[in-house]
Amino acid sequence: MIILIVLLLIALLLGAAWYSKRYRAQPAAGLPVADSGQQELAARLESHVQMLAGRIGERNMWHPQRLEQAARYIEAQLTAAGWAVKGQAYILQGHRVRNIVAQIEGHERPEEIVVIGAHYDSVIGSPGANDNATGVAALLELARVLSGERPRRTLRLVAFVNEEPPFFKTSDMGSRIYARQAKQRGEKIVAMVSLETIGYYSEEEGSQMFPFPLLRFFYPTRANFIAFVANFRSRALLQQALKAFRASSTFPAEGLVAPKWLIGVDWSDHWSFWRSGYPAIMITDTALFRYRHYHSRKDTPDQVNYEALARVAAGVVGMTRRLADFPRPPLAGKP
Repeated sequence: MIILIVLLLIALLLGAAWYSKRYRAQPAAGLPVADSGQQELAARLESHVQMLAGRIGERNMWHPQRLEQAARYIEAQLTAAGWAVKGQAYILQGHRVRNIVAQIEGHERPEEIVVIGAHYDSVIGSPGANDNATGVAALLELARVLSGERPRRTLRLVAFVNEEPPFFKTSDMGSRIYARQAKQRGEKIVAMVSLETIGYYSEEEGSQMFPFPLLRFFYPTRANFIAFVANFRSRALLQQALKAFRASSTFPAEGLVAPKWLIGVDWSDHWSFWRSGYPAIMITDTALFRYRHYHSRKDTPDQVNYEALARVAAGVVGMTRRLADFPRPPLAGKP
């Protein structure tokens, strides 16, 4: 019986790897060099990461004042970009905490909602530069770039609180509260994308590890790509998002469709949306499978590759335009 179960697991993983070959990129010749516009974007991204992980630092329920300082910074940036911003507050351990929600209502299909999210808390004992100030920085720059435009679908940008342990996969997780209430309201979320730990890259051979050894035969062994991750129910969204990203950026991107029990596949806020029956994917640099400072005090702003992050963020902008169905091209002077 044990042998049968092991064989079944191997078959499922090989099937996932085979299926995901459809989403493979061409072999990367090396990390692309950012152009002048993306270098400016890189500087803005770095300023956000420096604020969240440098000046504010560790931000979680054990440092509630810093968590609140991060929330106010995010709110101010979104408001300055011209978005309608509101908080989704709840009480936890005697403190008022909140998700931060910014929205542009769609002008043709407003009932169809696209959510792009990133958690702004950091794990206990870490300043959380890559995990996940990089995701929040990309979210804030997405808001800036899309300011003044209106998509056909409703677009929401959400900064989630309390993604990290001990709240991960509990009813106190910010995105779990958000997704559950959205479901109760009957909202039609057609796509959710979680930006999770997206700032570390390397050209060193063997710098990329995998949650299952056989995957090394299907994916690069250098940590020079961004990964799109989905469960089987969200595979159509992954295909759409990955295609849109590649149409907007030359940065290497790989797609993985796998069962949610494969280690790492459900390690972010997209898990909460799966639980509520919504299609959701994660965009990640794969975190602990390449980043040695994951969940440590050394996850500092100087560890982030900002030029690579800028290229990823530019691709996320293009992807979001396609998902939310923006009718106009980018405004002059914006990446």
